[in-house]
Amino acid sequence: MILFIIGILVFFSPDLQKLFGPGKSVDENNVSKLVDSLMNAPEIHLNYEDSYSKTQKNCLYHTCFDVYKCGGLHKKILVHISKPQRIFEGSTQPKEVSIFTKDYVDILEAITESGFYTEDPEEACIFVPPFNLLNEAILDPISSSKALEKMPNWNQGLNNLLFSFVTGNSDALKLEHGSAMVAAAGLSTFSYRNKFDLALPSYTILQRQPIVTRKKDINLLVVQGNEVHDKLKPLIENLKHKPGVQVFYQHSDSESFKVDAHGKKVETLDILSRAKFCLVAREKYGKLSTPLLMATLHAGCIPIIVIDNLVLPFSEVLDWKRFSIRFYEHDSELIYDHVTSKVSQQRANEMQNQIEFVYQAYFKNLPTITKTALQIVNERVFSQHAKTYRDWNLQNDIQSPLFMKNIPPAEDGFTAVILTYDRLSSLFQVIKSVAETPSLAKILVVWNNQNVDPPPMSEFPAVSKPIKVIRTKANLLTNRFYPYSEITTEAVLSMDDDIVMLTSDELEFAYQVWREFSDRLVGFPSRTHVWNNQTKQWKYESEWTNDVSMVLTGAAFYHKYWHYMFTYNPSKEGKEIKNWLDQRMNCEDIAMNFMIANATGKSPIKVTPRKKFKCSTPECNNAAMLSNYQSHLTERSDCVNFLVKKYGYMPLQKAEFRADPVLFKDKFPEKLKNFVNIGSL
Repeated sequence: MILFIIGILVFFSPDLQKLFGPGKSVDENNVSKLVDSLMNAPEIHLNYEDSYSKTQKNCLYHTCFDVYKCGGLHKKILVHISKPQRIFEGSTQPKEVSIFTKDYVDILEAITESGFYTEDPEEACIFVPPFNLLNEAILDPISSSKALEKMPNWNQGLNNLLFSFVTGNSDALKLEHGSAMVAAAGLSTFSYRNKFDLALPSYTILQRQPIVTRKKDINLLVVQGNEVHDKLKPLIENLKHKPGVQVFYQHSDSESFKVDAHGKKVETLDILSRAKFCLVAREKYGKLSTPLLMATLHAGCIPIIVIDNLVLPFSEVLDWKRFSIRFYEHDSELIYDHVTSKVSQQRANEMQNQIEFVYQAYFKNLPTITKTALQIVNERVFSQHAKTYRDWNLQNDIQSPLFMKNIPPAEDGFTAVILTYDRLSSLFQVIKSVAETPSLAKILVVWNNQNVDPPPMSEFPAVSKPIKVIRTKANLLTNRFYPYSEITTEAVLSMDDDIVMLTSDELEFAYQVWREFSDRLVGFPSRTHVWNNQTKQWKYESEWTNDVSMVLTGAAFYHKYWHYMFTYNPSKEGKEIKNWLDQRMNCEDIAMNFMIANATGKSPIKVTPRKKFKCSTPECNNAAMLSNYQSHLTERSDCVNFLVKKYGYMPLQKAEFRADPVLFKDKFPEKLKNFVNIGSL
């Protein structure tokens, strides 16, 4: 059944009472320490002569933000709420410029509970002025600009963070805010300063209400407001005549209900929760508000976003493609065909599940929104010290940390994933070698031959560690990078079934190196890339050189997180790369190097001096091996250039070092060395 809702609604009202209003005053019978300081803040009166700093237009870190204030041993941002001031204007009947409301107090209290808060302004990295800008539409911009200058620690906005959810008819703050970062809802690409400002979600009265049902039983639902944008009127008119369409109108200022074609009141959240897709479009005068967007997520409805210039909330860290569909306005006529024929039921279910997680994790209330904003700022400033590389779209039980600081426990060991087709002799030899490695936890044999059954377990080598054979559905080299549930260790050793020369000492040493560099590829066969000035292209180079930019996954350690990223990469480019690799049955190892380098900005690590890993002749001269053919190198070079095109740049990083064991070449008795059996070729 096709379930589709189109909505053009105005959820925010300029009436402060309805949104953050003075009617929602703080309960003075249950005031916290913070609230008490707000209620008893000293009064300051503005003068006509008071000046204010002008807004910096092109702010970036190191220009409008002093990162050196964020030093020290904490390795995280420290946020301080400046001493409260109550600012008044006017002489005969002074009026408070901006009052404290419950919602604003909720935000301030969320900051104190975030883990980033400090009471000491001297050690603070970021300051939040206790000045309520949540509904800037009702504030006088000149008085507000002057009031900000009166805030302690303002310093023309340097290292200050302002929160706003309503910016009036504009997509940016009207008041002058100097060099301060702006965290606001409804920002456009014209006003948003990338990696400096923060795009927030809206938060409305509808989001405070519980969802009663999610029947998903409406074929096509149109919720039409009074202020339809001119460019979208033809789209709305066309959709009205599609089979199964039901239309609802906004005949009231109330957010809680709408009126159907028969004049019957219908609860807004009820109709949203009964629909599969919801259209989120800009209003008549181009206002980039996000209330309907948040209401649809709250109701579990998949949003179809038709706002060309809107910066989606938290899009810096959230991949909206996983739980929404976006169209440019000039392509909006394709929407109906897309949702009726291009989105499978399975895909829709996946998106709805993603909506439920993302909404609860980042959007559900003001404290959650506030803490998410601080986490994003922290990762901007301290990305090199973050404990994890994480996918914000993933739940914690799937979200795989890369332990930038924490060394994975040695006792956990590693899982060897051996890809094979039908080379049983060498496969069994590899299994025996790997099984002698002390830190091995288990062996997974990925059987890639769909025409021949794997041998029974009774024929496999008798080893002390468990062996599991997994049969694949298609003969794909990328099967080695599937996130198999049997991989319970953090470390994965990826092995080809013909890498027979590695010793248990070499494998154990490589694993210990990986534990100290768990965000990198650590392994044995190394390659590099060079630029050809004649062809103006990159060349894959297998010669022995003084630098390394790739470690091939025929024998390499890495974190199991990269299996998930490689197989389930949701981006269009990621899918195209995997399809391209599967069609050619080559280069999956190069692609893994690209992906990790792109995410970490770091080079792989080659371990031990060994350079040969396979033998095609008894003399081990390897003259007949595929990797020595020029056509093979050409094909691999084509892979490198294809990946560079998809990534938009060359992410591979070169290293001019390798890891060898301590005492490796020192003239000490062998019994004093941990890793004796290290090959020299």
